[in-house]
Amino acid sequence: MQDRRKARILALEIIYQKEITESSLEEIIENRQCTGTQEMPSEFALKLIEGVLEHQEEIDKLIADYADNWAIDRMPSLDRNIIRISLYEIMHEKEIPISVSINEAVEMAKIYGTEDSGKFVNGVLGKISSELSDSNVIESK
Repeated sequence: MQDRRKARILALEIIYQKEITESSLEEIIENRQCTGTQEMPSEFALKLIEGVLEHQEEIDKLIADYADNWAIDRMPSLDRNIIRISLYEIMHEKEIPISVSINEAVEMAKIYGTEDSGKFVNGVLGKISSELSDSNVIESK
């Protein structure tokens, strides 16, 4: 498995765990270290996790604005967190092509989400990235 894909999956696991358990990131990492049975996040995974958490308000506003007929708190948690990770990449990791961020998110949604998650994630991210590119908030790749 590609290193970045593996990092994205690990970031998803940890962000999901943080949301579900309401534990701090430090507690989650410490528990992973103590058990020794769970993989520790790579530098890239930590960058994604910390970036999503730092920019979550901004990211969630975008999701709420562009996810037609979906309140963010009513979305499946995995879909919501996959979208958050991808939007963080699109907005703040300029060396990663937008298409790669979206494709990786769609693949994760197909694997970990519901039957419709891939289409939902692709639709939301496609709409947001198109609007952001058109408004020059992000550079087109």
